[in-house]
Amino acid sequence: MSEEVETAEAGTGIGRVRLEFTPSGQDVRVPPGVTVFDAASWNGLAIDSTCGGHGTCKKCKIQILEGEVPVSRLDIRAFSPEQLADGWRLACMARANGNLKVDVPPLSTRPKAATVGVGRQVILRPAIQKRYIELTEPTLSDQRTDIERIADALDDLNVNADLAVLRTLPTILRKANFQVTAVISDEDLIAIEPGDTSAANYAVAIDLGTTTVVATLLDLGTGTPVAVKSMLNKQQPFGADVISRISATMMDPEALGIMQNLGLDTLNELIAEVCDEAGIESTSVYETAIAGNATMIHLLLGVDPEPIGVAPFIMAVKEWPEYTAEQIGLAVHPGARTYLFPAFGAYVGGDIVAGVLATGMDRDKRVRLLIDVGTNCEIVLSNGDQILTTAAPAGPAFEAASIACGMRAADGAVEVVQIKDDALHLGVIGDTEPVGLCGSGLVDAVYVLHKSGLLDDSGRFVNDDVAAEIAPNLSKNLITREAGDRIFVLHWADDEPAVFLSQRDVRELQFAKASIATGWRMLLDEVGLKDDDVQQVLLAGSFGSYLSPASAVGIGLVPKMPVVRIVSAGNVAGEGAKMVLLSSTERSGAQTLLNEVEYVELSDRADFQEKFVVELALPS
Repeated sequence: MSEEVETAEAGTGIGRVRLEFTPSGQDVRVPPGVTVFDAASWNGLAIDSTCGGHGTCKKCKIQILEGEVPVSRLDIRAFSPEQLADGWRLACMARANGNLKVDVPPLSTRPKAATVGVGRQVILRPAIQKRYIELTEPTLSDQRTDIERIADALDDLNVNADLAVLRTLPTILRKANFQVTAVISDEDLIAIEPGDTSAANYAVAIDLGTTTVVATLLDLGTGTPVAVKSMLNKQQPFGADVISRISATMMDPEALGIMQNLGLDTLNELIAEVCDEAGIESTSVYETAIAGNATMIHLLLGVDPEPIGVAPFIMAVKEWPEYTAEQIGLAVHPGARTYLFPAFGAYVGGDIVAGVLATGMDRDKRVRLLIDVGTNCEIVLSNGDQILTTAAPAGPAFEAASIACGMRAADGAVEVVQIKDDALHLGVIGDTEPVGLCGSGLVDAVYVLHKSGLLDDSGRFVNDDVAAEIAPNLSKNLITREAGDRIFVLHWADDEPAVFLSQRDVRELQFAKASIATGWRMLLDEVGLKDDDVQQVLLAGSFGSYLSPASAVGIGLVPKMPVVRIVSAGNVAGEGAKMVLLSSTERSGAQTLLNEVEYVELSDRADFQEKFVVELALPS
């Protein structure tokens, strides 16, 4: 059988564009149309700005070295004709519709505001302060205690000292000739360091995902990210989802301790990597913030998660106190504080609290949906007056775990599927030979095959006669195997189906999207709203960043609306974690959300199943 599939041309990556940043050397892939400013921010690269990327401050100046970016009306005001000809643009106005090489000038100032979240700007006011103080030495006429001497020098604070600090205080003060740096968390003295170390003040924001963990090292002096690293959660051998990991603790009494150690190993390896990249000692990290679902936090702390996995789904605690790094086992300064985000419910955890904070759902009068697509899909609805949240059990389809040719989003994974003029076009990660299908490719495939008529509204492949009539060229890829199952071949290898979509795959996706659609529709019902009242949809998480908005609308995953109103919000959990480290005010805001957001439990709703069945169909 002849090859009917056209793979992406080398370097183009259908459905994604590549941005190479200099002088950092970072190379990232983002959906077409994303601004250079957002692409850089999502990947931890700081671009000077004080307006949050809205085009008003004109500080986010970059130079396009390769590729084309049209001149915007704001660019004309910011640059001379000669500069425009040389490729200078405002990053917040420069949309990446093709591959680009971009030079990012170093920050010219040390900003006192940091742009994080989705178009949010926070005032830089971290809980951690470092103050260099020169103390007078004790004399017979001045017999103040060591801690009194420090407290007097920090007279604007009511300083409390940890026992660990008091144990080292006499020695450090005298070896340093009473010239020391005080490290303060709020009003707690957590360390005394010899000499002036005030410039080395760092924190690490952690998105503790079930699948992937992301760590961002922040310079608390400038509010900018210094290094970002990610890796698979080492708890993966115990299952890809939280229920599997909870079950493991129920079947094996040693599993909880093993998973706790694996979680700590993951975090500490990432912390070491970001510190190495920045060229700093991990003991210069004085605070961490961890955003994760309730099960991940329970496992990290060694707290039995079994009650979360069985009705009525009870957590040990909703709000965690601040622990020291030494108590948890994090490899940073032993006195560093750890902020653990609170949870709305057993299946809407701290990662969603962080996401709501980062997206400003509580500050916007529009009707907005925040959807974090995954095995457990969390949904938040805000109408300007109320905020509701729920969780929908979507299953592993979006992560391609239950798909015949499914794989993670790695080299060789089909991530984009398009049909143009009865011809199939694939976008493959790494621009290499297709070897599998990742979640975004699965959604695309179902959408375009339904749109072409090869899948009917019920999600069933049409028969050969109908296929030959409506799509003569593509019909050759729709075959029935010996076992009797129908598949659509996306890629052939040696005349054999190498990557394909099966009828069962389609059903798996239908079940997943129906669960999610039922969830947000029931939230809309709670506040008396309809689909067309929704003004914006934010797709969160790594999967949400790469999901095609047109495909999401096309399969009924989100309300029908113009695709420009569907925003890939990126790693909002990680953004929220950064915000609470950079601003004590934002941390208070995160705690306030517990009283402002209403958690809706769907599992006890009698009408859930009825609505779920209706949502199984693909939209006409």
